[in-house]
Amino acid sequence: MLVHSEQEIQRTVDAVYRSESRRVMATLVRLLHDFDLAEEAMHEAFVSAVKLWAENGIPENPRAWLVSTGRFKAIDSLRRRGRFEELAQEVAVRFEEIATSNAERANHDIEDDRLRLIFTCCHPAIDPLIQVPLTLREVCGLSTEEVASAFLTATPTMAQRIVRGKAKIRDAGIPFAFPATEDFPERLDSVLSVIYLVFNEGYSASSGDSVTRADLSGEAIRLGRLLVELLPDPEAMGLLSLMMLQESRRHARSTVDGDIILLEEQDRSLWDVELIGEGQLLVERALSTRRFGAYTVQAAIAAVHSQARTADATDWRQIVALYDALLSINPSPVVELNRAVAIAMRDGSEAGLVLIDAILKRGDLTEYHLAHAARAELCRRTGNVSGAKAAYERAISLARQEPERRFLAKRLAAL
Repeated sequence: MLVHSEQEIQRTVDAVYRSESRRVMATLVRLLHDFDLAEEAMHEAFVSAVKLWAENGIPENPRAWLVSTGRFKAIDSLRRRGRFEELAQEVAVRFEEIATSNAERANHDIEDDRLRLIFTCCHPAIDPLIQVPLTLREVCGLSTEEVASAFLTATPTMAQRIVRGKAKIRDAGIPFAFPATEDFPERLDSVLSVIYLVFNEGYSASSGDSVTRADLSGEAIRLGRLLVELLPDPEAMGLLSLMMLQESRRHARSTVDGDIILLEEQDRSLWDVELIGEGQLLVERALSTRRFGAYTVQAAIAAVHSQARTADATDWRQIVALYDALLSINPSPVVELNRAVAIAMRDGSEAGLVLIDAILKRGDLTEYHLAHAARAELCRRTGNVSGAKAAYERAISLARQEPERRFLAKRLAAL
């Protein structure tokens, strides 16, 4: 047996936790029908791994080992609570129901518990305001703070929503089984929202020391691929295209020191041409159906950027037209902000600044740091130094990601 040092075992367990913990969690939730019990069992399984892998060696399939160990830990927990006999029959019936449901869907080759559990959390009996936050927190592993940031909501408010969602699943007895094909459409919008928000958190982390989190964006793309295989809906294709086109720029978006590089200043030779090609084909397929929505339009915008060999070659006229279409499909202050920036690039900074000021004057996005950052940049370009200074200071006070704060501070200092 190959002997590993304690440090090697700890590094291995840490790496497996980063890559597999949410899959282990998803499988345990499906088996145990209890979020809190599953999370407790998962953490106990990882604690056991540190000791037992040092004694017995690292298992060939760490995830399967962790799931099996987690199940035994859950049973031990139920025994300690004196609830094992009470729940034994219920658990057995639940396992049988899940096995039957999965067998009925075996022809679809669905083996991913995380995607299955995302559909479960998006059950129509759960409040739509709770579905996505619950899934992001419990299935995808985002912190409550990260979920709150994604929804521009206070953390205590978001925490209450998540607790209500878990209580609803428990009290209503919502089954932890994959939905039937006829149930897919009514849950698709929420599922797409979950995958999109996971990708967004990976593409531009809401807080912390890194610009991006490759684990989250990679997982979102993997789930997107599974979803398109399962259900080749135009919007599912559009979302996957959008994620691929955005992800293609990862290596050009920051310096080796972790500082942000704006799109117009990126070395485009670092863009991933394979992801760009695949993303462009997908958005063309989605557009050809004429049944697309907001994700596909966003993918089309990203595709226009991906086709420009230099920043100056960007077709801003086409991008503005696409933002007009996006605004009609999905009217929101954030879309308005992005459209205003595109208009500034097409018609000049003053034109964009008028639109951004109108958005902020309405009271929309006053707590959104990117709105103030965009205003600061346009003020800088028009020579309004005092306006730029105030907007940069406001953006810095709202930004939670350290690389963004450094970038804005440098812009401010350069004034």
